Amino acid sequence: MSDEANTGPSPFKYHLELTPAQLKITHTALHSLLDDFGHKDHEVHQVIREVLDKLPDEHAIRAIRLDDEVERGLAEARPDAPGATPQPPPDSLGGGDPTPPDTVA
Repeated sequence: MSDEANTGPSPFKYHLELTPAQLKITHTALHSLLDDFGHKDHEVHQVIREVLDKLPDEHAIRAIRLDDEVERGLAEARPDAPGATPQPPPDSLGGGDPTPPDTVA
């Protein structure tokens, strides 16, 4: 059976939570796709435009400073980075014995 027979709208809808950096990269990538496809790919152009219409406007996307957002994400990922939120040590999280359960003492 051909996949082309099932080209109608999908009953599924997806919800994505994107960081500002991810949003800016997604917006840029979609515009690149739009520029890369030929004039014969009207269906692809339409889907890309539908996705772009769901994103914030061009002004809001331009306001995202990618370098700042990436640095902020790195600071959150590295606990020793300047400006990072300190995390409690693992044994203070109520884990009790730090010895792994499969270790023989």
